[in-house]
Amino acid sequence: MDKIALLADEELIIRDGGEMPEVTFHSCLFYLTKDAEGPQIRLDEEDLLQLKEAVLQGYHRIILRDLLPENRDQGFYRGLERCRLNWQRLARFCECEQLEIEGLRGQIIVALKNFMLLEVAEIRAGIRCSSVNCSAQALSSWLDNLGLESEELPTGWQNICCKSPAAP
Repeated sequence: MDKIALLADEELIIRDGGEMPEVTFHSCLFYLTKDAEGPQIRLDEEDLLQLKEAVLQGYHRIILRDLLPENRDQGFYRGLERCRLNWQRLARFCECEQLEIEGLRGQIIVALKNFMLLEVAEIRAGIRCSSVNCSAQALSSWLDNLGLESEELPTGWQNICCKSPAAP
């Protein structure tokens, strides 16, 4: 198999392969370059960037998945606490790898605001119970990290959060 095809396969695995794109990235790097059973190819900066971009896409996919209101009652739904933690992982990866995160930040802010608007409205209307699985303090901390003012969320959003603080 040629290098382009190998990279395309590994990019797909990183992007769509699970809940921890960064871990998958490191596994793919090992497989491609050092694993005795792997192709043991040499990766240049462009190759690495392609795989790092797949990490961003993977985190983006799973964060947005859990910000889609229609997913709240699905078995794969992990909630806002997982979104918050995945954002932290993504931000840390981007900082370490010197990758741009601002485009993703904007999309996640919009999705979070839309999620909270619907969640608060449906709870007030008695349509559903809260699916927010983190504390107001943890969510507020994430808002700060995203650069989103808590006033941009619907009034009373704190009341639909878990009462106990989320685990670090």
